[in-house]
Amino acid sequence: MPQIVLVHPEIPPNTGNIARTCAATGTPLHLVQPLGFDLSDKYLKRAGLDYWPYVDLHLHESLEDFWQQAQTAGGRLIGFSAKGRCRYTEIAYQSDDWLLFGKESQGLSAETLQHCNSVVTIPMDKGHVRSLNLSVSAAVGLFEAIRQIGP
Repeated sequence: MPQIVLVHPEIPPNTGNIARTCAATGTPLHLVQPLGFDLSDKYLKRAGLDYWPYVDLHLHESLEDFWQQAQTAGGRLIGFSAKGRCRYTEIAYQSDDWLLFGKESQGLSAETLQHCNSVVTIPMDKGHVRSLNLSVSAAVGLFEAIRQIGP
């Protein structure tokens, strides 16, 4: 099963919604600090509803901490970014992929993107919209991976 990685998320309800999606799919969720909120935030808890006990949650103190775990575990790092080189549907996902999403205000940093094996984008009309909501982007990417890999 691919894993979702949120690098420095800022908005608690987005992370809560992603946690609920992870609970529904059995997908591990990794949060890379610093976070823009406290894990006890009521909006985070409310968005995740009563599904938090079913979330396989991993908290990383830093990007370096996360890189070490990912390198030890193996698998590809797939960065989701408006700067992606191909559409998210144009790659063949693997069960050990790490799907990385950046903070709401800036996305993934250039340094983080350099660590990625692939950088993909979700197409949209950029004439009117700067970006998609983080929880929507994570769900779109995760469900495409699940669709390709199968149950």
